[in-house]
Amino acid sequence: MNIAQRLEQPVAAGQAAPRATLILRLLTGLTIAGFAVGAYFGLIAAGTDVTQGNVQRIFYFHVAAFSACSVAFAAAVFGGIAYLRTRSPRWDHLALAGVEVGFFLSLITLFTGMVWARPIWNTWWTWDPRLTSAAIMVLTYAAYLMLRGAIENPDKKRAMAAVYGVLAFGTVIFTFVIIRIRPDTIHPTVIGSSPGNAEGGFAMTSGITTALGINSFVWSVLIAPVLVWWRIRLENRVERANQLRAEL
Repeated sequence: MNIAQRLEQPVAAGQAAPRATLILRLLTGLTIAGFAVGAYFGLIAAGTDVTQGNVQRIFYFHVAAFSACSVAFAAAVFGGIAYLRTRSPRWDHLALAGVEVGFFLSLITLFTGMVWARPIWNTWWTWDPRLTSAAIMVLTYAAYLMLRGAIENPDKKRAMAAVYGVLAFGTVIFTFVIIRIRPDTIHPTVIGSSPGNAEGGFAMTSGITTALGINSFVWSVLIAPVLVWWRIRLENRVERANQLRAEL
């Protein structure tokens, strides 16, 4: 048996079986199609906002990316708690995958918000409570990845990362509620009533609501879980490669 064939062998109960691999590939195709449908509704079908113009369309992806990163970070919390209870590496794989995918999606949230802010607020960045909390969230999860890289002992690394990942989710919750509890934010509340001093709000017409709902659904229910699943498979391969390297 060559190295490539041995890499395909499962390393744990969580390794995808051939049937699971087929399901994942079908879900990947469905995700791509869903993203295309969401992009169509966001970029074409939804009407142009009379106040902001086409730049308002960024919000369809900005809001959806934040919803998706919240799902990924929640998966990391679940994986971290499950690892602390069972000490099974497969749950650590879920936690790591959730953080890495969520970190990538949170960067999309941050950068799309900056692109929207430039023509609306006439600046790329302002220390608004919502923007500041989002930046803190991103940096918190960046620190998670740095923590994992700084600890060599596998068991200690997994345990500390699990605890950190659970606590870090507080920044996600804080980022979501900050614009609903701080009266001085100028960031519009897309879902719910906007603060009185929000700058850049827009009326939620039926077309906007449909486009926002479709994109949020696709990103949260398809994109985030599928990316996490693919990342788990990759981590399983990495672990198997490390085992083979140790044998050699």
